[in-house]
Amino acid sequence: MKRIIECVPNFSEGRDINVINRIVDAIKEVEGVKVLDVDPGEATNRTVVTFVGEPEAVVEAAFRGVRQAAELIDMRKHSGAHPRIGATDVLPLIPVAGVTLEECAGMARVLAKRIADELEVPTYCYEAAAFCKERKNLAVCRKGEYEALAERADKDGEAPDFGRRVFDEKMARSGATVVGARDFLIAVNFNLNTTSTRRANAIAFDVREKGRPMRQGPLVTDKPVVDENGKPVMIPGTLKGTKAIGWFIDEYGIAQVSMNITDINATPLHKAFDEVCRAAGERGVRVTGTEIVGLVPRKTLLDAGKYFLKKQQRSTGVSDEEIVTMAVRTMGLDELKPFVAEEKVIEDLIASKHDKKLIDLTCKGFAEETASESPAPGGGSISAYMGSLAAALGTMVANLSAHKPGWDERWEEFSDYAEDGQRHLKELLALVDEDTEAFNRIMDAFKLPKATPEEKAQRSEAIQAATLYATEVPLRTMKAAAAVMPLVKAMAEKGNPNSVSDAGVGALAARSAVLGAWLNVRINAAGLKDRVKADEILNEAAGIAAKAQDDEKAVLAIVDRVMAEA
Repeated sequence: MKRIIECVPNFSEGRDINVINRIVDAIKEVEGVKVLDVDPGEATNRTVVTFVGEPEAVVEAAFRGVRQAAELIDMRKHSGAHPRIGATDVLPLIPVAGVTLEECAGMARVLAKRIADELEVPTYCYEAAAFCKERKNLAVCRKGEYEALAERADKDGEAPDFGRRVFDEKMARSGATVVGARDFLIAVNFNLNTTSTRRANAIAFDVREKGRPMRQGPLVTDKPVVDENGKPVMIPGTLKGTKAIGWFIDEYGIAQVSMNITDINATPLHKAFDEVCRAAGERGVRVTGTEIVGLVPRKTLLDAGKYFLKKQQRSTGVSDEEIVTMAVRTMGLDELKPFVAEEKVIEDLIASKHDKKLIDLTCKGFAEETASESPAPGGGSISAYMGSLAAALGTMVANLSAHKPGWDERWEEFSDYAEDGQRHLKELLALVDEDTEAFNRIMDAFKLPKATPEEKAQRSEAIQAATLYATEVPLRTMKAAAAVMPLVKAMAEKGNPNSVSDAGVGALAARSAVLGAWLNVRINAAGLKDRVKADEILNEAAGIAAKAQDDEKAVLAIVDRVMAEA
């Protein structure tokens, strides 16, 4: 899985477009970063920039943005409606795919220290990156705003986490920066079949974490109950980590429950949808659709699609595209306008349209590419593709079995098999392109210069490293294809007997994938100078090949028996 994080820095300039553009340009300079949104506000005198990419690139881009802001923005002259403490006010790192919140917190702390060390901009760490419980709250870090920084900068208990010193001219110009890590926030509106803002608000108060004020009587006009400090006593809502209100949208002529899900682990989107539907139903209202504002991680839709498939007792071992479609249709994400994944799903939005992958070709295109005079794709990629077809066949039998009439009580058993098959399928499809990449690395190594003894040594080292990689990739293909055998065997034994021949063909394809990849292991291992490592790989590969042939015979024997009994 590709590792992706998001960064949403808030810069204390919302009026001078030249300054804003120079900060954004500094961020865009970093290769691998994609700026998704630039949102300046004149009244707040603040610009929110949203960009994504792989972690290392995003962190570097964030640093460059902070550096440019510190050079261009003079906080001594700044005023605006929004709280702020520095030229770069707040800078959160947000996990999107393949990265944990804890990893983002670690990156945030490293970034905060670098900003303080190299730019002399003092930094506080907040949310998941905070060093103490109190500083998880952004307001605590920003207490007193920029105007209080002179007093706090070198005061025990108040000083920044990094860059503590007596307030000086440089700090007066840049202010401080609050760096942290938080989970992804989903902004979503639930469409209602009513025009009543009052009803929409009532539903919002039912579900949002804050809830509604407790009143002394049954009427909304009754006085609220207050505690000993005079603050209203609240009746909590049902959804943790959510904020919500009701409103009317003139454009659509409907009321909506508008919600921010600030903790998508406590309240995933599908849970919020079901709960709003329940609360609406109790008030005689129906949710007719859902509108996602901004972007969502692909995982949010995959989790939702699987959740709704399970509610229907349907297999979740289907393609990601089918799962996303289930989520879109169930929650009505396309009610108000078409839901275009390339515009709403972060991973799809940032995917490079210039990356040519073999697995994106048609069947005909893949065959023709293989048949061309180019040496790649070759036998290694073909072996991986045969393995993926084996996994696909095993998964197909599992899905057919999960939905077979009369087998309803076994749907979850076969769904688990299908999910296992999808994991094998994805791994082997990735190896199709990785095997070709391994070949290309060898070719690139041979093209390195060799005019001097140093260049010859570096070239030889690069060739050996590329050759080892080209040997290990088909070994991984062997292991991945061999791992499909238990699936096709189980489907031959337990699956829909009408599809037993498909399980058999899956075994044939898996064995061919193993043996084909074995040939690639052997031919590439011959080029390794480290014969100890080469022999270790060859011995392991030989064992996998032998077992695959035995497994194939066992599966075909089961297929013959089931077909004979039919």
